[in-house]
Amino acid sequence: MFDPSLCTEEEIARFVAAFYAKVRKDERLGPVFDAHVDDWDHHLAKLTDFWSSMLRGTRRYAGTPMARHAALPDLDETLFARWLELFGQTAHEQDNAAMATRAETLARRIAQSLWLGYQMQHHPDRLARDLPCA
Repeated sequence: MFDPSLCTEEEIARFVAAFYAKVRKDERLGPVFDAHVDDWDHHLAKLTDFWSSMLRGTRRYAGTPMARHAALPDLDETLFARWLELFGQTAHEQDNAAMATRAETLARRIAQSLWLGYQMQHHPDRLARDLPCA
């Protein structure tokens, strides 16, 4: 499950920074994030804590990603798919292949879970659909 020897904190921080630099420049995802993130330094620190917790088991992250994502308006599966596409591209650019593989696997699971939760929150009367790429 968690493996503190899988990667270093520096590798996680570089990965998160590289990924969200792509997200911010993306024509579809950039505006969504810019509309909801007021302090990018704080957000990146929180996301680094999240990935440290997920990959190394540090338990540094304390938050409610499901509630935060469910509160966002007008998300659709193409945004989640684009997020996963950029995540995969960034993962493949990392020197630490084991970290990248584990992060990509977790990202697919997390995106699927967030997407299903989002649909249940916004469309409780409809049957939730899986992400096509999950």
